[in-house]
Amino acid sequence: MRTSRISRDTSKIVATLSARPKPRPLRQTRASTNASTRDSALTIDEAADVAEATSRESEDVESDNQSSESALTTRIKHETKEVSIAAIASPGKGAIKPKKARRAPAKKVVGSNGKVKIEPPSNWEEVYTLTREMRNENVAPVDTMGCESLADGIDTPRNQRFQTLIALMLSSQTKDTVTSVAIKGMQDNMPGVLCNFSLTAQGLNLESVLALEPAALNAFINKVGFHNLKTKYIKQSAEILRDKWNSDIPDSIQGLTSLPGVGPKMAYLCMSAAWGRDEGIGVDVHVHRITNLWGWHKTKQPEETRAALEQWLPQDKWHDINNLLVGFGQTICLPVGRRCADCKLGARGLCPSAVIGKAVRIKKEEAVLKIKTTDSDDIVKEEVFEAKVPDMEDFGKAQRKSSRIK
Repeated sequence: MRTSRISRDTSKIVATLSARPKPRPLRQTRASTNASTRDSALTIDEAADVAEATSRESEDVESDNQSSESALTTRIKHETKEVSIAAIASPGKGAIKPKKARRAPAKKVVGSNGKVKIEPPSNWEEVYTLTREMRNENVAPVDTMGCESLADGIDTPRNQRFQTLIALMLSSQTKDTVTSVAIKGMQDNMPGVLCNFSLTAQGLNLESVLALEPAALNAFINKVGFHNLKTKYIKQSAEILRDKWNSDIPDSIQGLTSLPGVGPKMAYLCMSAAWGRDEGIGVDVHVHRITNLWGWHKTKQPEETRAALEQWLPQDKWHDINNLLVGFGQTICLPVGRRCADCKLGARGLCPSAVIGKAVRIKKEEAVLKIKTTDSDDIVKEEVFEAKVPDMEDFGKAQRKSSRIK
């Protein structure tokens, strides 16, 4: 049987379309996602152009050869699919996005007897345990240079308590590395007091601070934040301790907070470190920030955070939580640039504030070219072309290749 012109032309069209180079594999980038729409439109337009050209040729052949009827049908199908792409915040680490954790703060529950009871967050023990694991794996500045560890261990207990108080007063608005250097310099170089032609009470203690001129004391601490104001507070506090507290630091929260420059956070930490009594939680910026990120409560000030935590957190953890979260905030949950990809809480879906990844929608379109002739009862050929997302750097090459095919 004689082969018609439409059959020959159709074979050429199908061969041309089949010879098109396949696009490179999908690269999971936002830029490539934006390019998908342009490449998809290009594929569909080409199929439509080919179909239109073939239709015109079929009309010419039909006018010349009435005995051989031809028909051309073109169908374009659009299919949209959602593809989940893990866009990890930390580059170079591939992981599946965990399920987003929900905030589960402590709740007030009224019992049958009318008493209000505070129920702790449901997952707080798991969060606390995993955070302690991460702290044990990552040494933080607070572990070696924290205020509680700066007192001279071979000095008298009274002098050690005084050194702990001074370290806490200097630590406000100052990094632990700077505070530790200042305390070490005072312990090694403060001159002491001249008594009966002999120098006594050398190093950092109440007597040496009382004997030192404000300018000389300021020279020892001039690297810490607000050193001028702290010099004034330390001199005033030393005089109060001498006159009202028998040259020792107070053993109560009320007495400690009566000293200039000593707030509740310092007082609670000092009571734990100096006197060994846990009467409250020392809440600094790290404790306040991280517990709010975990969704344990929604507070605006550190004192509100302290009151909220003390309602349900076991007392045996009141002293530990400050060291735990200060070190965690120095190593992983940083104030700026949190390392959520390295955090076990984010990986297990326990932190509602973790920034792990996001889903990206990709449109996937396919053009189906269906050609049928009356010379045969069957379909000559049916080709499906998927408009995949191309590589952004190769998008220009794809356009040039498609132009040459046309």
